[in-house]
Amino acid sequence: MNSECSERFYSMKQNLIFTNDVEAAVEQLKARIDHNLAVWIADVNTERLLFALPNLITINDGERAKSWETVRNVWLEMEHAGVTRHSLVFNLGGGMVTDLGGFAAATFKRGVRFINVPTTLLGAVDAAVGGKTGFNFCGLKNEIGTFAPASDVIISTRFFDTLPPEEMKSGFAEVIKHAMLSDRGEFLRLLDHDFAAPIDHDDLLERLRRSVQVKADIVDRDPNEQGERKALNLGHTIGHAFESLAMSGYEAVPHGYAVAWGLVTEAILSHIKLGFPSEDVHRLGHFVRDNYRGFPFDCGDYDELLDLMSHDKKSRDGEITCTLLATIGDYRIDQTVTTDEVTTALDILRDHLGL
Repeated sequence: MNSECSERFYSMKQNLIFTNDVEAAVEQLKARIDHNLAVWIADVNTERLLFALPNLITINDGERAKSWETVRNVWLEMEHAGVTRHSLVFNLGGGMVTDLGGFAAATFKRGVRFINVPTTLLGAVDAAVGGKTGFNFCGLKNEIGTFAPASDVIISTRFFDTLPPEEMKSGFAEVIKHAMLSDRGEFLRLLDHDFAAPIDHDDLLERLRRSVQVKADIVDRDPNEQGERKALNLGHTIGHAFESLAMSGYEAVPHGYAVAWGLVTEAILSHIKLGFPSEDVHRLGHFVRDNYRGFPFDCGDYDELLDLMSHDKKSRDGEITCTLLATIGDYRIDQTVTTDEVTTALDILRDHLGL
């Protein structure tokens, strides 16, 4: 498969570049875009991955660093570096970096052009594309943010060889989500994936292209999440509740793991509410059980989980709303679920995960 820098398509005014020659893509963009200064934002782990980075703003890694304090420090560094509205900001890293760096750039001097260079599978398939930026606040995931798309996104698999298996699995959950929204054949193929096998970079880059295209098509039709884009929240109403519960007391969990557990729970709710095929619930549940460690929650956590779901940005008037599926590819947004239905689904999830 050819993966030259010229391979791209356009979405939500984003130039999406699929290539494994990242340095060349960066230099081409810098030559094409008129600017007075380029700065980079990377976390303490990511800054080692690429070429020498001038004007580097380093932030701490991890979900706990996705905070107001970090945003403020980035703004201070941008001010000290002399960033203007004529500058470029490159966000190099996973979803935390592209979310937070994008927000900092989008709000500094009322908007500085920024370019995302995701270094994780999760960042490449989800966070870096589509225009959502933000940070965590009051223990809630992405509670503060804005819709502000990166002008360009360089998507590559070259960084993935250094990722621990946990990071690859985290991103893969979003790839599964996109398949559930679009293509049962792809969904079944993904559930045969062997995480122990060596990475086939050309095949994975093509998988990313297909997966990102699902998201890009939906975002193009609804950039500000007024309707159809809510489909991309499949697995996230409950997944975000797991993440927030973890941040409040348990050991932090990777976003994609929480999404995987959320996908199973919302597939169960889809079966309860819309007759989603039970065989697909079981296939997904077995894959998640075998590849994503069980989240240590029990019945005593249900009330807090339900409260977190009711405060989710997608909920209305305290009701819990989810995106559900009638079948693979047939999604229904704004589906209200009752607390009894959610607790039933959580009970079944715990059975699937062997908790």
